[in-house]
Amino acid sequence: MHKSPWLSYFQRSENAKLALICFPYAGGGGHIFASWKDQLPPTVDIIAINTPGRGARMMETPFRQMLPLVEALKPALLPILNRPFVFFGHSLGAALAFELARSLRASNGPQPLKLIASGRRAPHVENDGPPIYHLPDAQFIEEIRKKKGTPEEVLQNDELMALVLPMLKADFEVADTHQYVVQAPFDFPITYYWGEEDKPVNRNNDDAWGQHTCAEYQHHPLAGGHFFIHSAKEALLSRLSDELKHML
Repeated sequence: MHKSPWLSYFQRSENAKLALICFPYAGGGGHIFASWKDQLPPTVDIIAINTPGRGARMMETPFRQMLPLVEALKPALLPILNRPFVFFGHSLGAALAFELARSLRASNGPQPLKLIASGRRAPHVENDGPPIYHLPDAQFIEEIRKKKGTPEEVLQNDELMALVLPMLKADFEVADTHQYVVQAPFDFPITYYWGEEDKPVNRNNDDAWGQHTCAEYQHHPLAGGHFFIHSAKEALLSRLSDELKHML
């Protein structure tokens, strides 16, 4: 097993035929995927990405731009990309997975069997709202509150927020300043999931992510808002499990 601070392994089987590599949302760490092993096929390894500034990497400086983050992550991932793999990314994680796949392609590296994007507008679609990473702390926290993904007791804990705010703002700077560059679509399929109540990304309910693949494209709504990855976890993992079984 390749050890790296970038990677957490939540299911490791000698009989695994496929690796599901998971990229978390802004402010999230690899631990959010820890419970997925209970609902996904046992022949699928679950490997989560840990970026600097959170969890065991709390004391490391978080990245503030997408491409430097991609280029730092890439060499940590390459040693485990020697077998079939799928990328799953939620929100910021979807954009990171997309750019990483592009970087791998540019260097003739391995490509995923599929990209599964979740809760994030397609890369070429402009953000509906203004950036928030540069806001004063109080305003920034209020914007985070509106997203309904952070417990109120955390938002009201001044000491805890003082620790996590630099990382959160850095993540949102990565997301808010990500610049799309036109390139050829991928040869592998893409699936897109979104929350029916997630208004900022609902404009993606058509074929927006589908424009980035020459292969099969599917898109599925799930109940909930931006963090349906938690509130509708069972429904998401049921669909995801079916997708993965077809690739085993």
